[in-house]
Amino acid sequence: MSRLSATAFQRLLDSRVSLALALALGNLMPRGVGYLLADWVATHLIATQRDSPAVRAVRVNQWVVNGEKLTSAALDAAVNETLRNTARALFDLYHYLARPEATRRLYVLDEGSQSLLHRPEFAARGLVVAGLHMSAFDLILQSLCRQGMKPLVLTIPNPQGGRRMEFEIRRRSGMNLLPASIPAMRKAVHHLRQGGIVLTGIDRPVESPSLRPRFFGRPSVLPTHHTYLALKADVPIVVMAARHEADGKYHVYTSAPLTMEGHAPRGEELLYNTERILDVAAAFIRQAPHQWSISLPVWPEVMELTL
Repeated sequence: MSRLSATAFQRLLDSRVSLALALALGNLMPRGVGYLLADWVATHLIATQRDSPAVRAVRVNQWVVNGEKLTSAALDAAVNETLRNTARALFDLYHYLARPEATRRLYVLDEGSQSLLHRPEFAARGLVVAGLHMSAFDLILQSLCRQGMKPLVLTIPNPQGGRRMEFEIRRRSGMNLLPASIPAMRKAVHHLRQGGIVLTGIDRPVESPSLRPRFFGRPSVLPTHHTYLALKADVPIVVMAARHEADGKYHVYTSAPLTMEGHAPRGEELLYNTERILDVAAAFIRQAPHQWSISLPVWPEVMELTL
């Protein structure tokens, strides 16, 4: 695929048209048929476009989280499985949007996740929830918010196209969404100091970061905003992730709270604590690496090693 067509393919994946089609098919199709379609699309339409930015990113990320040891054929298989898992999770998201009661039967919460669900909107101390893009986390978060969980959710700034449609879908589910910006960060700190929850993703790469926290042993381009919030508001962080397991259900796991440590060398508290959080995230991902899917390269320097 040429560079132009690869870019066009990526734009199609991110477009409102693609999302609208996925929503319609997800709503109409039985789950079994939807999974068959999801597998076919992932394997025959997406995985074959190796020059597309999304597929190249998945190759980079899967190579690193699998120990940088996979052969080319094994990496191809890992990418295919990752894309199939992602496609199935997206089908479930669109299939169950209008089926809230059925959604509740899809997942199991561990003790820490149950505590989050039943926590009051404002407690004695605030909490940052650091989410991972694993399995059906988006679907489960929307379900938890419908049931009364009330986090302030920091999102990507200025979502466009299909991302804008996703933003509106999440808002309709009852999520309190706040696109990232400097004023949004101030609002988030205030919310935490009042005892509220701020939830944000921690594994989506950022452009030109000033810090490069190590993740799976390599400097990454992952954000540090969650750590900044926790340090500024003096609150702990928990890491939260979902995993599809052999019983056919999604299981939701929440780590023990991590208290921010201020005894790192002066000026290095942000990097030091971010890497502590990423160590917890890495442990979650290692348990199901093919269920972690980020369509941007977390380690851009690795790109040429996985062509």
